[in-house]
Amino acid sequence: MTSCLLFVLFFFFPSVSIMATAEPAGCKIRITDKGLQMLKFETQRFVEEELSNISMPEMKGNEGRFQYTITDVKIMELNLTHAELSFLPDVGLLFDVQNSSITLSFHRQILYWFFYDTGNINASAEGVTINTALNLIRDDEGRLKINSITCDAKIAKMRAKFSGTLGRVYDFLARFLTSGMRFLLNQQICPTLNHAALVHVNSLLETIPVRAEVDQFIGIDYSLLSDPVVTSRSLDMNFRGMFFDLANQNISLVNYAVDPVIREYDRMVYLALSEFFFDSGLFSYYQAGLFQMHIVNEKMPKDLEMLLRTTYLGTIMMLNPALVDAPISLQLAVNSPPKTTIKTSGATVIMTAIVKVMVLPAGQPPVQLSSMTMETKFNAKVSMKEKRLAVHTDLRRFKIFSNQSALESLALIPLQAPLKTMLQMSVVPLINNWTKRGVQIPLADGMDFIEEVVEYHNGFIVIGANLHFTKGLREMMAGNF
Repeated sequence: MTSCLLFVLFFFFPSVSIMATAEPAGCKIRITDKGLQMLKFETQRFVEEELSNISMPEMKGNEGRFQYTITDVKIMELNLTHAELSFLPDVGLLFDVQNSSITLSFHRQILYWFFYDTGNINASAEGVTINTALNLIRDDEGRLKINSITCDAKIAKMRAKFSGTLGRVYDFLARFLTSGMRFLLNQQICPTLNHAALVHVNSLLETIPVRAEVDQFIGIDYSLLSDPVVTSRSLDMNFRGMFFDLANQNISLVNYAVDPVIREYDRMVYLALSEFFFDSGLFSYYQAGLFQMHIVNEKMPKDLEMLLRTTYLGTIMMLNPALVDAPISLQLAVNSPPKTTIKTSGATVIMTAIVKVMVLPAGQPPVQLSSMTMETKFNAKVSMKEKRLAVHTDLRRFKIFSNQSALESLALIPLQAPLKTMLQMSVVPLINNWTKRGVQIPLADGMDFIEEVVEYHNGFIVIGANLHFTKGLREMMAGNF
């Protein structure tokens, strides 16, 4: 049970690392009480499976002239009809079982005077209560960890039914035997659950990397900035939520963005992402050199090539008339990390690039004809599918001007429309090719977001969703070991 409780959290927070608490979060996750109720059934089923594996020791003893041996104790059925999974403010999670029952069977060997008898005993433990509180912290390495467990288990009464030749004769032994069995069962419940959590689940959490690769260029750090904040209605987790360049992992962007705020409780889970989350991704791709493009030959639209050749014919003739028939190319290079702006009306990305018009004589170094600055503004639409966050962009505004003179800027006006078309056909698809792949949010295999709703706020977005199990908890655990 306790193991399962921690898995409820593990699904959402698979990797975290220590950070200064003053740092704003780039990513926040809230699990509401509605989300917890969604997990209740899977939690209860997992608890029943864990308790069914309890191993009971052999019982030997005597009562008067009776000598007995009890072996092969098996839990046949658990009926946790009154189980609740809830938040425990300032602590973590509470799994509470009240007025439930456990059905057992064990084998008896009894010697009375010269009579020897064997048979099975069917017993039922009634009035079973299990109360387990799970305290969660961020450990020294920044990973989610069970700090401590408080467990209390009690069985109100136990009944036994003998079978076999002398079953009725031995009924008076039932009280004695069931008292001993109740004591042993009480002693087994909490250690079983505690071991499952403190050993198996903590070991599992230690195998999860703090930083994960997104693709061959960048990775992401879902670092937990502080211990979970638990109220009666929700559990909130603050993550660093920062991308980084795999080739230069020590270079990072400082987070000056607005700290995202989650106010809603209507859905099962909420994911909040600040401008920093997206800016760090753009910064990392910029550091990795992805925002560069060389447009030449078949990549160059014929009408754009003709227009460039006409526009810069005079320059070519002045430099070297022999270059008139040489191929013309465009070299685009973003000269600063793109910047994201999120408002209630939506999200936009501003990108500035240097565009160089080059002529490429055969067997000779390229010759620069012109250098211009290109300012672009993209609309960015954020979406979520299952557990992957994706962004789709489209060109909203485009402007070019010369880096050499105002007069040349006027001459570039005819290039505005064809260059914009070229961007829409070549550059925007390149950007979307990376962003549509998305990044996985901290959610384990076997659970997905469904019925997502994206809301834009000033400085951050909030995605509210419900949860869907594609695997049971046992399958999830098996898949991670």
